[in-house]
Formats: sequence, structure tokens, C-alpha cells
Amino acid sequence: MITRFITEVTTKFNPFSRRAKAARLFLSFLPPNARASGMNISAQLLPRNSTEPSSLYVKFKDGKEMNIDCEKLGIKGIVEEVDRHSRILQKQADLSDG
Repeated sequence: MITRFITEVTTKFNPFSRRAKAARLFLSFLPPNARASGMNISAQLLPRNSTEPSSLYVKFKDGKEMNIDCEKLGIKGIVEEVDRHSRILQKQADLSDG
């Protein structure tokens, strides 16, 4: 997963819910030095008996914002969505450098 262009990640999930697996896995895919490179990461843990759905918000350097429904998309779908936009930004960066 290309995380170089991500500036902000906000998640909200119940850690005991099976439906929160995608949000937990997305956080685990972020590199350990993500905060040092300027990425704001915020994770809100919901109580065990909460019925509120899991959510994932991702913001990119170009200002694009994605609100991703973690309960409908699996981790593969989430990574595909994030990488799709990251690859576009990667192409733009490559063209402007060369």
C-alpha cells in the first residue's frame, strides 16, 4: 500500500466486533514511522456493547477525502480504493519531477 501521499487517517471501531476487522487491519498496514513523516492518525475505540458502525476516513496531500464504510468493504477493497488514488498522485509526482 502506498502511504506516502496520505496526510490523515481517522478510524472509529469496536475492537471486539467482527465487522471492525478491516479497520484494524488498515491501521496495521500503516508504516511504523507514519507519524514521524507527518501523517495524523486518530483511532477512536467504541465500547464493547456499541452498535455504531465502523468507519474509516482518509485524507490525501492533494485534498481528496475518502469516507470508507469498513463494514461493506473488506480490507482488499479498502486497500484498492486507497492505492487507486495514491497511484494517480504517484504518476503526477513522477511527471513533475522528470
